[in-house]
Amino acid sequence: MTTLLLHHSDFLEHLTAPGHPERPDRLKALHAALDHEAFAGLAREEAPMAEPEIGLLAHPEAYVDKVRSAIPEVGLARIDADTVVSPGSWNAAMRGLGAVCRAVDTVNRREFSNAFVALRPPGHHAERDQAMGFCIFNNAAIAARYAQREHGMERVAIVDWDVHHGNGTQDIFWTDPSVLYCSTHQMPLYPGTGALTETGAGNICNAPLSAGDGTEMFREAFCERILPRVKDFAPDLIIVSAGFDAHQRDPLAEINLSHEDFAWATGKLMDLADHHCEGRLVSLLEGGYDLRGLAVSAAAHIRMLMSA
Repeated sequence: MTTLLLHHSDFLEHLTAPGHPERPDRLKALHAALDHEAFAGLAREEAPMAEPEIGLLAHPEAYVDKVRSAIPEVGLARIDADTVVSPGSWNAAMRGLGAVCRAVDTVNRREFSNAFVALRPPGHHAERDQAMGFCIFNNAAIAARYAQREHGMERVAIVDWDVHHGNGTQDIFWTDPSVLYCSTHQMPLYPGTGALTETGAGNICNAPLSAGDGTEMFREAFCERILPRVKDFAPDLIIVSAGFDAHQRDPLAEINLSHEDFAWATGKLMDLADHHCEGRLVSLLEGGYDLRGLAVSAAAHIRMLMSA
């Protein structure tokens, strides 16, 4: 078995305004990095299209309908101060949901060791009924609910190392102890959530970092807070909200990680997946807005996944 990469050209058709940090060039840079011979053994599939009903796993029907009706026939439209949609955004979003479900299916059936979904738009800021922070549907939350509904997984752990706190994922699972949500992120920073005191039903574990923190503080947060909680939770599946905007080059934050830090964190989560979930791990692209920082970090992450 090896790692499965799920991708599709539809993800490039989600267009944003000139100068917007969440842009198609992000995926182009990532795929260029994966053209290296080191990734010759990486399995690749095109993302299937999901039915809109899949969105109901994490969002109310009225919200799904609202998003669909907001998609313009031409040009761009805003559904949040930071969140832009274009005529291709609906298909991109549905490909993303199809991809995360396919990723869950394949690791559960042991077709592949693990999976990485190179998708846009990202998802972890999307709350139950609110688009936020470049995010329309909460991909990680839908993947977790799909794993529970379709594969009977009782406990799913979501680990989010995007530099911005995943307020949407926290919101969706705030009262649900069957899903553990763990996050490292810079604080204070958008969206302003993610304090240590935010614990939900005992299933929320935040490990905020301060501006200027780097390798030492990130790894300490992981080892002292995140990894013990995941270990104690003993999940059936680990989902990674893999944002790479904590890289030292990223323009939207002030955390100083390198690509080696993301590879290290990946290895630690793979060890827990091997121990508790028969290796089942699904990783979903979130943020990362410096093209070089995103490319080298995602490549290091995927290279580690391929070592399973």
